[in-house]
Amino acid sequence: MKVLFIEPPRNFWFVMGDYLPPPYGIIQLAAYLEREIKDAEIQVLDCTVQGLDWDGIKKHIESFNPDIVASSGFATSNTYPVVRTLETAKKVNPEILTITGGQHFTATAQESLEKYPEIDVIARGEGEQTLTELVKYASTKKLALQSIMGISFRQKKKIVHNPPRPIIKDLNDLPYPGYHFVKDFVHKYHFAAMAGRKAPYALVEGSRGCSHRCTFCTQWRHWEGTWRLKTPSRIADEIEFCYQNYGSRFIWLTDDDFGSGDRASKLADELLSRKIGDDLMLFLQWRCDDVVKNEKALPKMRKAGLHWVMVGVESPRDSTLESFNKGITPDHASRAIKLLRKNDIFAHAMFIIGDRKDTTESIQNLREFANELDPDFAIFTVYTPFPGLPAYDEAKKNGWIEDFNLSNYDMAHAIMPTETLSRKEVQEELYNCYRSFYGSWKRRLGGMFSNNKLKRTLFWHMMSKGVVKQFKELFWRLP
Repeated sequence: MKVLFIEPPRNFWFVMGDYLPPPYGIIQLAAYLEREIKDAEIQVLDCTVQGLDWDGIKKHIESFNPDIVASSGFATSNTYPVVRTLETAKKVNPEILTITGGQHFTATAQESLEKYPEIDVIARGEGEQTLTELVKYASTKKLALQSIMGISFRQKKKIVHNPPRPIIKDLNDLPYPGYHFVKDFVHKYHFAAMAGRKAPYALVEGSRGCSHRCTFCTQWRHWEGTWRLKTPSRIADEIEFCYQNYGSRFIWLTDDDFGSGDRASKLADELLSRKIGDDLMLFLQWRCDDVVKNEKALPKMRKAGLHWVMVGVESPRDSTLESFNKGITPDHASRAIKLLRKNDIFAHAMFIIGDRKDTTESIQNLREFANELDPDFAIFTVYTPFPGLPAYDEAKKNGWIEDFNLSNYDMAHAIMPTETLSRKEVQEELYNCYRSFYGSWKRRLGGMFSNNKLKRTLFWHMMSKGVVKQFKELFWRLP
């Protein structure tokens, strides 16, 4: 049984700069499948790092002649490349079983199967066990599709949604992600805007889900409202594995929220006890209030290799934070940024504009708040109700959404107006946010000549790539 995992050609978010991450989702699935079905012949195709265009994908499918082609749609904005990948497979051989999954297709299973005949099966939710059973089905036919939990598929002219699959209880039982499937290209994965091209880049998953319920976020819904953790020793094992076996130096801990409690302290102790290497750089996402709660652990985390933390500030307005169900205050944001900078940890703040109540004045207040906070790096995004969220259903029902091109669901394109601002005005306000924050020559020069290497690298990159100018071009492209 031949299984081909394909990561389609990707257009990366220009805000993140020169950025080429490993295809974490499919190499995790491939590793699990390899462990469970010993005789499966598995290949992973990462089209971007391998420089493959659509003709190259077609030729590779013809050469490998797979029984199954699987391509995952993690982000809504990646929908069309995934569909084209499966369409290409069907053109090569209509008998190939085509499978996709991920957050977008899980949320839109009915609609996607109605719209895209190239998709045979959608694996909803967590994919490891479901995909393994699909491979067994395809290889032996002893299983019926109707018996496989967590899938949606066509049965004659009817679309069938099997019952959801229970989530994996213990993430520590999962195999390490299959970096060996892309071993010839591992050295090419990088986050050059932050760490430079000479710091090979890897992803490590420390948990799945989130204990919070932010209304703009799809993560907690996708993981069924659960938050499951790997142990600190298991996380350190994976970090050490990537560092020693693949030369990874810049590692993103992919947890949607690193969390509170003593998790940070325990992971720091685990990493420090191993003395992995002084050149290890860790990046993670952390809530502002949890950064504050972990004030005493921050020096130890920095010593263990934590260089960069991204926090969701979102807005200075209490009413907006409440509507987002965020559970933080502007004071949490201010204290978190100060604590990170005090400990020489790169402070990266995220902001959101364009919710229905936003006005010119409220966005101006947000810009002023961002300048006052003065994080090392600020990313401003446009409020985007993603399919699967109640906010999307509400927006669609009320006719607020004006842009249904899923490629633009990247939080950089305005897809709907507010109550007082047109969609084009929202897009212009996004540009104004970047111009306000990065237009300061004091901030630019301070960044370009900062003692913090990450900040210095980032600001030189932004200057060379004209990131702010690209946001201006987004505004002018709108009708």
